[in-house]
Amino acid sequence: MLPGLNLPVSLAGLLVVLRPVFTGPSFRTFCGLAAGLCGQVRRRTVCGMLAGAGLGRCWPHDRAHYFFARAAWQLDELGLAVARLVAALLVPAGEPLVVAVDDSVFRRCGRRVYGAAWQHDGSSPAKNKLSFGTCFVTAGIVVALPFCSRPACLPVLARLHVPGRGRQGRKARRQAAAASTVTTAAALVTLLAGAFPGRTVHVVADAHYHGPALRDLPSGVTWTTRLPKNAVLYQLAPPRVRKPGRPPRKGPRLGTWAEMAASASWTPGTVHIYGRDQGEDLAEVTCLWYGCLDTRTVRVILARDTATTLALVTTDLAASAAALIERYAARWSIEQAFADARNILGAGEARTRVRRAVERTVPFAMLIHSLVIIWYARHGYDPEDIENRRQAEPWYHAKPGPAFEDMLTKLRRTMIAARISGSSPADPEPAQIRAVLAAWHAAAA
Repeated sequence: MLPGLNLPVSLAGLLVVLRPVFTGPSFRTFCGLAAGLCGQVRRRTVCGMLAGAGLGRCWPHDRAHYFFARAAWQLDELGLAVARLVAALLVPAGEPLVVAVDDSVFRRCGRRVYGAAWQHDGSSPAKNKLSFGTCFVTAGIVVALPFCSRPACLPVLARLHVPGRGRQGRKARRQAAAASTVTTAAALVTLLAGAFPGRTVHVVADAHYHGPALRDLPSGVTWTTRLPKNAVLYQLAPPRVRKPGRPPRKGPRLGTWAEMAASASWTPGTVHIYGRDQGEDLAEVTCLWYGCLDTRTVRVILARDTATTLALVTTDLAASAAALIERYAARWSIEQAFADARNILGAGEARTRVRRAVERTVPFAMLIHSLVIIWYARHGYDPEDIENRRQAEPWYHAKPGPAFEDMLTKLRRTMIAARISGSSPADPEPAQIRAVLAAWHAAAA
């Protein structure tokens, strides 16, 4: 398909599904850069992707830079194409989609990097939790892989969030507020729900993701998040009666969730979170969060154990309290996706500076992260992978399933064996891959 690049048939079959998003030349460049990002083990810059694909002498480097900075393809269209692939291959037909949303800062340096600023970064080693970099709001589909004990999040849509600066003036601050991370997340979820008409979308997010932007979500979307400590809740509005004046929009004040927990009726229950069954005392109240969601009915779910109390607010009026807690616990998978994309795949290492390239490079890497998981789930999984990892690294004696690093390693070995096999059109067999590895070990001995 590409000069100097032999892709395994299994990987090429996944990439060709995304062909309608690109023009012919852009699609060939996309395949080369995707393979190069997966194959590169050192600096994952734009030119590093060419080197990882073995195309450093075949293509000029400006071809790769042009793909991110000026080529005619739309990031949202590519993300929706990957989302349809995830839903078709990894989510049971007709089942609701569980979507996790969050933002992450990818550290950068330099004054001329578009969108880079000092902003809060939960993963920063600094005491003040600030980092200089670019922030991306991301929506990922949470799936249950049959060979993993924990859910996996596959990022599908991401947008750059540019924070407002205090010296930009009142108008600029209003524009920055209008484009907050919550507004961006709501726009991504609305776009994703439009791609799956008639299908329910359950969104989970951390405590930061609440606000008036959630009032206009599509009817098939539910939103579950942590309830802030200072949120004031109210009873539902009383029935309308015939008397002068505007009817009340809310009922009597219930108070904060801490005040509600003091007088709640608790029921013992069991929830399956973080790979284990855990006993919790559960309580729920149907009410209004008037200051945030106006008159939309919500449920407050309270769960307490011997250590702490969890308070969730959700617009899902049908799921059980235990199911909502389990769904919210699956939100942590997007944090793991950020860590894997950044530390293993190299998302954020590209040194792009202009606006369009900055907006595309990190989401491109996160989409490749999703494609690696799809490829492994469909074509790469082998029960021997875990046993081989345990033998190579015996301290992983309790390793229950493959991590993203195992999936990427398997794909790299398959790509290398396909490249060595030359014109062979089929996927390399496990015996071929083991033969290549044995030859490497013998050469290094």
